[in-house]
Amino acid sequence: MVQAVESVNGREVYAKITLRLIPYLFLLYIVAYLDRVNVGFAAMDMQRELHYSNTVYGTGAGIFFIGSALFDLPSNLMLARVGAKVWIARIMISWGIISTCMMFVRSPESFYILRFLLGACEAGFFPGMIFYLTYWYPSHERARAVAKFMTATSLAGVVGGPLSSALLRLDGFKGLAGWQWLFLSEGIPTILLGISVLFLLKNKPEEVHWLKPEEKAWLADELQRDRIRYGAAEHHALRDAIRLPMLWLLAGAYFVSQVGVYIVNLWMPLILSTFSGGAHTASVIARYATLPYLAAAIFTVIVGWNSDRTTERRWHIAGCLLLAATGFAWTAVAHNIVVAIVAMTFAAMGLWSMMGPFWTLTTSVLGDAAAAAAVAILTTIGGVGAFLGPYSIGRIRDITHSFQGGLYAMSALAVGAALLALAARSGKQSPKTKS
Repeated sequence: MVQAVESVNGREVYAKITLRLIPYLFLLYIVAYLDRVNVGFAAMDMQRELHYSNTVYGTGAGIFFIGSALFDLPSNLMLARVGAKVWIARIMISWGIISTCMMFVRSPESFYILRFLLGACEAGFFPGMIFYLTYWYPSHERARAVAKFMTATSLAGVVGGPLSSALLRLDGFKGLAGWQWLFLSEGIPTILLGISVLFLLKNKPEEVHWLKPEEKAWLADELQRDRIRYGAAEHHALRDAIRLPMLWLLAGAYFVSQVGVYIVNLWMPLILSTFSGGAHTASVIARYATLPYLAAAIFTVIVGWNSDRTTERRWHIAGCLLLAATGFAWTAVAHNIVVAIVAMTFAAMGLWSMMGPFWTLTTSVLGDAAAAAAVAILTTIGGVGAFLGPYSIGRIRDITHSFQGGLYAMSALAVGAALLALAARSGKQSPKTKS
């Protein structure tokens, strides 16, 4: 068996895992992520028809993340206990049902309740996926894998823009508003894919039939070596995650990143509409909004690849945050829609592309329950930021009648987050690895 393990071609094993795993996880996330952010595409029509103020919209858009933050940690610990297959399926089915029910929103209260329930049902999905990847990839391969998976969040915007644009044009068909067709048509696929998880997703490498026994043994050995090399084998309990100073520095950086991500996701169509002078409809703005997401998807893969190539994480994260800071500041001073789109593209590229090295740095020094807890803690704190971002932008917009103040504030926060990322050092590193 030793000779068989030594004869395994590692690159072929990782290529096989990536081919079998990443496209399916990507599909799950891109469909589910649409349910999280499609309210941004529906915003203009919902505000007009339901007479929501910017504060009401920002509160409803952001309250999703309070529901998510409250349940992320217990949900991720439950996934570690019962397995990814059952828990991811439960998340997606319940999430899809609530997303479809968004078509019945009428009052601000119903908007708040359904968005909160959507977040509660979604809790654990993203951190669960990140934790799930640690079962398949050692840390020196993980940034690329995470980056490929994370492109789903940006490509959701690429797919979601034209799709939402087409659905919004169904306004009045069968007596439903365009935004109601959007929620109905984008919620049902999530339910169906959730059901498919029960049949297609495997919990761990030893359960799959497409890896040979010697490949499974080789992978298990690689993962164990990786845990020992970076200290994950020594830090596997929940208390180990809580006691790790690096985790809390990264939590600050992630908090800021999520403020920014959901300013882009939930406010970009409305920000761009201010430069159009009312000349463009919601469906046209939705198409314009695909450009930043497309650029972010490409840049995310490039940054993840380079981070694994150099085995460097902190400077990659900080550099991406500084790029985002530049984008937000530039948007604040833009005077036409073309410049605003380019500036928002910079912001999106920076915020999305940091995720590959960020999650690799986090999960490389913790194992088992500690890794699951760390990812959940970070996403919980990030969820608070994701709520405060949309809410604050809406509040500032109602008070000042401008997005400028909020965009400048976000730029300053991104610079501070870059400094936090540079300060985050793990206690144990491989001699060849730069955290």
